[in-house]
Amino acid sequence: MKNTPWDAYQVFIAVARLGGLTGAGAQLGLSPATVGRRILELEQSIGCPLFRRSQTGYTLTPDGQILFDELREMEAAVRRVEAWREEGGGLVTVRIALGTWVGWLLMENFKALVTDRDRFRIEFSVGERRAQLSHRENHIGIRAFAPEEPNLASRSLGETAYAAYRQKNAGKDDRFIAVDEDNAISNYLRWPYQHRGNDIAVTVDRPRSMLDLVRAGAGVAVLPCFVGDLDPMLERAGGEIVELRHRQWLVTHSDDRSRREIRILSDRIVRLIKDHADLFAGRRPSRAQ
Repeated sequence: MKNTPWDAYQVFIAVARLGGLTGAGAQLGLSPATVGRRILELEQSIGCPLFRRSQTGYTLTPDGQILFDELREMEAAVRRVEAWREEGGGLVTVRIALGTWVGWLLMENFKALVTDRDRFRIEFSVGERRAQLSHRENHIGIRAFAPEEPNLASRSLGETAYAAYRQKNAGKDDRFIAVDEDNAISNYLRWPYQHRGNDIAVTVDRPRSMLDLVRAGAGVAVLPCFVGDLDPMLERAGGEIVELRHRQWLVTHSDDRSRREIRILSDRIVRLIKDHADLFAGRRPSRAQ
């Protein structure tokens, strides 16, 4: 075990965070089979099982949880050293973790986030899983719930509404587009399975592809109103799905929120989202009901 390379632990961390081999492999640029082999080698090296395997994914054993907690502390220490070195070198990296659609909005409005005078670069991590910040995995996160962790600070961003959307003037269409069940981890992604399971005609492995398919007239998909109502090619297929409405928070580590570059970016993100508050809340009139 004493000769275990750090990259073996990085594979372990990815599987622990993402809950399976496929997601970890995609993040690391490895095949699921390679990730599985690396985990087995690590378990053999340590001498105990680190995960419970099941059809729904990988969950940590008690020993795995202990190792994961220790490695997160090591990651946090490495990041503090990196931040110290970057501050001395002049160009700082700010890591932002956020969901598919808020990420889409920020990238569509990227010039509202940066200026030529900024002395930082941005590293986006986009996905549906909870933004991790407790051990400085990221500097800024957008979450659909207030943080429970005591070392995190948050700022409310208002409410987000959802509706079903179809291609404009496509007429009545009962075919639903959904993210496959393994990747449907958010409430709005699970909604089609809970309410329209027999009508699901197409599944994809990432939410962004649903928008492309709706625009192509392939069917109906549940989207945030700030996405669907902004798109001139789409119209609502009914009213707001009220049960999916939720609040959003911008979250930072309590020890980082006063750092100049993090404070600047946080303020700009808050301003951008609040400028779109009516769209987020579904108050922009839809083009069809």
